[in-house]
Amino acid sequence: MAHREPEPVRITTAARSRHDDIAGRQRRYLGSMGIRTVCFVLTVVTFGHWFMWVFLVGAVFLPSVAVVMANAASPKVAGTMPEGPDLQHKSLPPGQSPQ
Repeated sequence: MAHREPEPVRITTAARSRHDDIAGRQRRYLGSMGIRTVCFVLTVVTFGHWFMWVFLVGAVFLPSVAVVMANAASPKVAGTMPEGPDLQHKSLPPGQSPQ
């Protein structure tokens, strides 16, 4: 049998570091909460106008959106996950039909 060398990992397929992932999540969360703060201030400033309701909805619902966005996993890079089973080949041969 020929001895195969393992395929080297290319840097383009390496996953982001945990520190970079957490820093990205924090930036997304702080950005969303900054927009929420602006919506809240604009709700107070535009009190009595019809578009106040748009800012109020943003101020109320953006915290939940910010949490979901912050907890979203970083996108997977092709080649970073271990290979799964070959789905083209069956594990067991087909059974015999009853006669």
